[in-house]
Amino acid sequence: MIDHIENMDAGEGWGTTRLWVEKSVGAQVEQAVTLHGGITSEIRRLRLGGERPRSLVLRSFSDAFYRRHARGLLTREADVLTLLARTGVPAAELVAVDPAGDHCDHPSLLMSLLPGEVRLDGSGADERAPLLARQLLDIHRVEAGASERPRDYEAWTTADEVEAPEDTRRPDVWQRAVDVIRRRPPTFRPVFLHRDFHPGNVLFTGAGPELRVSGVVDWVETSWGPADLDVAHCSTNLALLHGAAAGLAFAEQYVAAGGQLAPDPYDRMYWRLLDALAFAPDAEDVADPWRALGRTDLTDDLVKERLEDYVQAVLDLCARETDAS
Repeated sequence: MIDHIENMDAGEGWGTTRLWVEKSVGAQVEQAVTLHGGITSEIRRLRLGGERPRSLVLRSFSDAFYRRHARGLLTREADVLTLLARTGVPAAELVAVDPAGDHCDHPSLLMSLLPGEVRLDGSGADERAPLLARQLLDIHRVEAGASERPRDYEAWTTADEVEAPEDTRRPDVWQRAVDVIRRRPPTFRPVFLHRDFHPGNVLFTGAGPELRVSGVVDWVETSWGPADLDVAHCSTNLALLHGAAAGLAFAEQYVAAGGQLAPDPYDRMYWRLLDALAFAPDAEDVADPWRALGRTDLTDDLVKERLEDYVQAVLDLCARETDAS
């Protein structure tokens, strides 16, 4: 996950942030290491000196679009990290936050460094998937009082916003999928959602019998809504990383772990397609950070093909489940 080591005094726009970090923790920043894998923000691992040397993680919103929304995003993440500190979910510890960028060059959040690494390779994916499912279920079981609950979930696309890829060979598949999400959302029992849970936001340690989830990151989209939606989002990402079969299997692994999804096949299909269609028509954009983490096999054409294959597979699965019921 490491890109390069940088001096926070070098370059444009980090001197004030460095001073804020040092004031917040009472120690000097000796080194900053850029971490890859994110899309919305700049992530750095900071090494601090002093009597108790340690490392922290700094998230900063420098992009103009995300900077405009940073106050809500970072305030939400700070609140969620505070809530999760009393649970068994392996999330970072909040150290400091400047959600509006009042004291930093960019809106920023400072947190503890979690052990482990992101693992996206095909080797071992079958062993990691059940652990992802169990971890997601633990997140859905987080209890939050009315005053602590995050915002209600937001859909990331609508039937009128979906654009099928221009070069698709199966326009009928896209039309059928869009027609599915034109309906009113199914009723659901709301739970605590990560809302952006996928392999790129989960850290692992160990191997074989010692394989463990060691951390879950990126809590800026945390919401209150249907478990199906979190499962659907991870499923889409797994389909893009490893193929449609891996995406379909994740829901089964979630249920095997003890999770509950919508009982009606058509309702389950709704949530799966609502998420998958949000990736169109530019699904290849999500692969940029994955390629930076070593998945150079994920070409634009492959990712687009896998998304279309997955949409087709979801439609076919619902047809089989409906016939069997």
